Amino acid sequence: MTYRGHVHNGAVVLDERAALPEGASVEVSVLSEPQTSRSGPSPTFYSEFKDLIGQVKNMPEDGAVNLDHYLYGHPKR
Repeated sequence: MTYRGHVHNGAVVLDERAALPEGASVEVSVLSEPQTSRSGPSPTFYSEFKDLIGQVKNMPEDGAVNLDHYLYGHPKR
């Protein structure tokens, strides 16, 4: 019989309940690599979005300080 599952925190977790006896021998085969796996270090926010930095025009200069004002109408600081 074949059961399917996934790895969670380093342990194999079956997708469905299985009545396996304690101490049963099992064999695990990797069917596919996760889609999110990457080799090497994760890219930084800057490296991912550096082409977009400074591209937005006509924004208020105090947008970071008064974000709640521009989004929700709160009084300006």
